[in-house]
Amino acid sequence: MQRIYETYSEEETFQLGEALGQEAKPGDVYTLTGDLGTGKTVLAKGIAGGLGVKESVSSPTFLVMQMYESGRMPFYHFDVYRIADADEMDEIGYEDCIYGEGLSLIEWAELITEILPENRTEITIEKELEKGFDYRKITVSEVGV
Repeated sequence: MQRIYETYSEEETFQLGEALGQEAKPGDVYTLTGDLGTGKTVLAKGIAGGLGVKESVSSPTFLVMQMYESGRMPFYHFDVYRIADADEMDEIGYEDCIYGEGLSLIEWAELITEILPENRTEITIEKELEKGFDYRKITVSEVGV
């Protein structure tokens, strides 16, 4: 199943993220792809909000993974932009997260496709500047389900 959303502001992108966080179930894996500056972190903050996460959420670019436990389930936020290869994910114990009882959100997931679980939700964010600076086309696809 594929759903396509259009947002016209950072606030709308955040609100879509909240809705996605509210519908998440333990063990879900969301992958998030899009160019730099498309709003991946804004969407991630919304997802965390939808889970009830109380901490401030930021992109874990230099940490690879940040865990938040104040919501209704653990939230594992990965940013794999800086990893050299998928083997590095073993070093941080990613399998414990993505096969655990929380929601795993993986930014730049296209860099580690070979180790992603078969069942996941793929989220792609795209800009179309002719529709406005803050316009985003967000495609949410269920894979393997």
